Amino acid sequence: MKFIPLYYGDMIKTVNPYGYVGVLTLWSKVDYVCQILQKNGLDMSPETSPIVAIGNLYGNGMKHLLRNLLYNPQITNILVCGKNRSNSLEELLSFFNNGVENINILGVDVKRIKGTSRVLDNLIDNSYFKRNPVITYVGDLTNKESIQGLIEYFKNLQKKLDSSKIPRIEIELPIVSVGHFPSNPRSHIIIKNTPLEAWKELLFTIIRFGHESQLKKGKRKELQSVKVVVENPIEEYKYLLRCGFDISLIKKYQDEILNCESSPNDTSYTYGHRIRKYFNIDGLSEIIARLNLDSQDRKCYLSLWDTERDLYHEEDDSPCMVSLYFRFYDEKLTLTASFRTHNALDAWLINFYGLMAILRYVCGKTGLKEGSITVISHSISVNIDDYDRAQMIANERRYEIVMDPSGYFNITIENNNIVVRHTFNGIVIGEYKGTKAETLQLEIYRNKAVSDIGHAMYLGREIARAEICLKRGELYTQK
Repeated sequence: MKFIPLYYGDMIKTVNPYGYVGVLTLWSKVDYVCQILQKNGLDMSPETSPIVAIGNLYGNGMKHLLRNLLYNPQITNILVCGKNRSNSLEELLSFFNNGVENINILGVDVKRIKGTSRVLDNLIDNSYFKRNPVITYVGDLTNKESIQGLIEYFKNLQKKLDSSKIPRIEIELPIVSVGHFPSNPRSHIIIKNTPLEAWKELLFTIIRFGHESQLKKGKRKELQSVKVVVENPIEEYKYLLRCGFDISLIKKYQDEILNCESSPNDTSYTYGHRIRKYFNIDGLSEIIARLNLDSQDRKCYLSLWDTERDLYHEEDDSPCMVSLYFRFYDEKLTLTASFRTHNALDAWLINFYGLMAILRYVCGKTGLKEGSITVISHSISVNIDDYDRAQMIANERRYEIVMDPSGYFNITIENNNIVVRHTFNGIVIGEYKGTKAETLQLEIYRNKAVSDIGHAMYLGREIARAEICLKRGELYTQK
């Protein structure tokens, strides 16, 4: 049977395509191991050598190696020699000795080699091998003992076994598809100029990073403690129509959220009733009075959650919005709202328009200018059944250049140094100087001088280019 590699054939050195010993060099260079083999007089002839091929095994190539072995069952022996930097040897041994176990990562069912952290796809396991290869490790070939072990290995090598009755097995690599992309599910912050921009970014973030949760109501894609800041909360009715919203219902909702009256059977869940009557006070009127007395008052906080009732009430009518906080900041009245649970697709934007109505009402009674609105959602999700609709809306996100609120940087080369000046509104507020881009990068990162990822990538690219120009003695001009 002739050796035919399914994967990485261009990186594997074939010696004798009809041999039966595969040589794994781990992290050591293939050419280096070949030189040692030749130097010590070991057979490297394409016609007579027992070695079929020589290649690396870094760790991530495990799934490719196993598929190549299944497709070439004539490889009955594996000689391992070289530097074992990533435990790939132990992983290989454990695969054949201990097998694999089923686990779930990023919402996808996969297999993990028992006793290790090595993850494989769920299409392959050790049961496919009719005969396990004999694996021998002789060392890293950097000392006399390991080289002697290499010589002794081939000296005592058993003759080739008959593999003609073992068929080739071809297992394709699966198409990579994850349930969610990795992130800290409690770390997401979205800052946008308008409500609609924020909503689209929110849906994209949940679709990409949300974990799947099984609730009594069904499956959800969920994130925790998501913070959304809208700097310019304006009404965008024209665009809401395109997204399928009924404008009349939104305006009705805005009226209701300011109305303290409610039907007797629904008082527990009407936001207007909870804010303005449920606790026997008109919360908004009290907030307005406090702000009129002192615009810097920091007690302008309303809770909608009735612990004694809502924590134990079995009916699904406890409020999702649980608090409002008004703060006069930078000459504008800002509003921060907290939600216990949030339906990102159908409720978030409508809730936001309700918050806009509340802020507008309070500002109208106090004469304060409207500022930003921040929404914190402790548990926010998208119903799996509505996934396609959410995806369509999220796909409308446009590429845009985001102005970094932390400022910008001017980069020059002066007196054989890269000089990076941190500016804000045209004023230099910091300076970094050095000859290496890496050093400057670490200093800028330490000071948290950049807050936008796109800006950070641009800055890193430009500083690296400045370093190249400095080394070559070329003129550098910032792009």
